[in-house]
Amino acid sequence: MHAFPGGAPSLDFAGTLRYRHRADPREDMDSPKSLSVWFRESGIAEREIPCKAADLQEALVLREAVYQLIVARMSERAYDRDALALVNDYARKPTPVPQLTSEGRRIEASVEQAFAAVARDTVSVLGGPEASLLKECGNPECSQVYIDRSRGARREWCAMDPCGNKIKAAAYRARKRVGEQAKTAFTRSRQSAKG
Repeated sequence: MHAFPGGAPSLDFAGTLRYRHRADPREDMDSPKSLSVWFRESGIAEREIPCKAADLQEALVLREAVYQLIVARMSERAYDRDALALVNDYARKPTPVPQLTSEGRRIEASVEQAFAAVARDTVSVLGGPEASLLKECGNPECSQVYIDRSRGARREWCAMDPCGNKIKAAAYRARKRVGEQAKTAFTRSRQSAKG
């Protein structure tokens, strides 16, 4: 099961390497099967697309190129030329094809079409009006980038669970600890004043 807190498939794709700021980031795309599941869960494909080890390696290269472009856009730096060329090359390719059936809509996709969908979404997000709304999660360990569509752009975390809850719980514990220390200090000062 993958997480989708970014607000756009390209951001969530880049976020499959979680906790990039740690010495030991967590890889959510660790097998061809997990790539296949990601395509389905993201909505790019309706069913899992059979993926091979070579597809996974290609996905990881594309993911890192997407992430480099996202970080460059957020920090207002020039795009890495190789990352930009790679994403643009994928964006030129055909994307998944929606079909109308008697049961409703069906999306047929190959791995290459799914990569093209991620690349086009990257172009759309980074080149569109919401690029200025990109933020990195306020949890210092989390590296998920998301589109802050909240009122007043006041969202701080990629998601309340786990990041927001973790930070709020830590802040509560810190406030409680400070309050207890102040109470102990006050009690001691009163006792010394009496003695």
